[in-house]
Amino acid sequence: MRRADRLFQIVLLLDRGRAVTARELGDALQVSERTIYRDIADLSRAGVPISGEAGVGYLMRPGYRLPPLMFDPEELAALALGSRMVRSWADPALGRAAERALLRIESVLPKALRHDPARDALLVPGFHVPDTLRAPMSGLREAIAAHRKLRIAYVRADGTASERIVQPVGLVFWGQTWTLGAWCELRGDFRSFRLDRIASSSALDAHFDGAGMLARYLQSVQQQDDEPAATG
Repeated sequence: MRRADRLFQIVLLLDRGRAVTARELGDALQVSERTIYRDIADLSRAGVPISGEAGVGYLMRPGYRLPPLMFDPEELAALALGSRMVRSWADPALGRAAERALLRIESVLPKALRHDPARDALLVPGFHVPDTLRAPMSGLREAIAAHRKLRIAYVRADGTASERIVQPVGLVFWGQTWTLGAWCELRGDFRSFRLDRIASSSALDAHFDGAGMLARYLQSVQQQDDEPAATG
C-alpha cells in the first residue's frame, strides 16, 4: 500500500467516533506500531485534528471533513463484487439499493476508473437462489431493525408444520440458502429457520430487547455439532 493511501486509511479508521490504538491501526493496515506513530505525527503536522497519545488511543476531533472519495482498483473491485452479491442473492429492494450506491460511487470516479475489464469479469450468478428464498427478506429485515416479534408458519424438512413466535436477530446466507436467526419462544433457544420453509410471517405489536442477541445467536451456531443451517 502506498504511504498516501495508508494515511487516508488512517483518517477513515479514526473517523468512527471511538479511540483506536496504534496496535489496532497497525493490524488493520499491516504495518508496525512505530510506522503508525510516525504517520499520526505527520497527519497532525498537516493539520488533521487527531487527539490522543501513544499507548492510549487516537480519536478524530469533531468537525473535520474527510477528503473526497478515493478508491484504488482493488477497493473498487471489492465494492462491485459486493454489490453484485447483494443484487443476486438478497431481496429486490436491497438489490436496487446496492445498485444505486455503486452508481453513485462510479459517478464521482475519474473516467479512467469507471470501466475496468477485470472488475467487470467478477460475476455473481443468482439462478441458484430462488425467488421464494429472497422474497420474504424485506419484511424480515424491517422486523429485525424494529426488534418486533414475528409469528411464522414453518415447515421442517420432514414435513412437520408448526407455528412459532420468534424474536428475529439476523439473516444469514450459507452459500446455498438464507436462514432467519431468531430466538424461538416455543423451543426456548436460538434456532435457524430456512426462508424457503417459512410459509408465512407477520410482525406482531410486541417488541423485545435485542441487545447482544445477535452475538449470542452466532455463538450458539458455532457450538452446534450439526449443520449451521439446520432448524429446530
